Amino acid sequence: MIVFENVTKKYGESIPVLEKINFLIDKGAFVYLVGPTGSGKTTIFRMIIRDVTPTEGSIMIGEWDLAALAKSKLPHLRRKVGVVFQDLKLLMDRTVAENVMLPLLMSGINEKEAREKAEEILISVGLEGNSDKFPLQLSGGERQRVAIARALVFDPDVILADEPTGNLDNATSFQILDLLKSINKRGTTVFMATHNDRIIEKFDDRVIVLEKGKIVEDKKKKSTAEKNDKKSPSSQKEDKSEKISLEKLAQGEKDAS
Repeated sequence: MIVFENVTKKYGESIPVLEKINFLIDKGAFVYLVGPTGSGKTTIFRMIIRDVTPTEGSIMIGEWDLAALAKSKLPHLRRKVGVVFQDLKLLMDRTVAENVMLPLLMSGINEKEAREKAEEILISVGLEGNSDKFPLQLSGGERQRVAIARALVFDPDVILADEPTGNLDNATSFQILDLLKSINKRGTTVFMATHNDRIIEKFDDRVIVLEKGKIVEDKKKKSTAEKNDKKSPSSQKEDKSEKISLEKLAQGEKDAS
């Protein structure tokens, strides 16, 4: 669960980057964060991993109050929150497997275990057989999968995906989204910043809209089933009339026989 309560962020005396931000994201949810460049999306993500702290307000990630979280606990927080960065942050002189292994090695896991874990995750994101390639040998979509694999190495509770489809064509974008959806179905919360309207329109997920550092909309589209269940009175009247007409037709056929 992610909770922002009256969160404001200022740098010096400037206009707030974020102002009075309030939202709650339940465990296992899939939520889009949208807004123009400079609206505060990346700042929200940086706050969730406590890369920056709010000027005012509070942030809870699960049981952790980030304002009270000791620096010694930050590595634990960042293992629970995997990040797919907008610029990927892949090391071009390291192989795919080495890029995915790196966070594990830095946490003290031995190389053999780290490689086994990396290979397992690469298979799960559709990159089997690519371990020894370098990022420049991969397509844009494949590099994005490497970044997602690296974010998954600690089996996080939350994935933050910052514009993961920003530099991809539509077909590849939907492949990456399908991958994130499959991760979400396993119980991982996915919080995704995007400008891609086609992605947002295709699915009935919650959308938080930012403008100039403020939330201007927080909505969840109604599913097709909900729309059908809640037909307008005119639609219901048409259905009833059609039913009566069919009954009369059936009665007429019966009388004729």
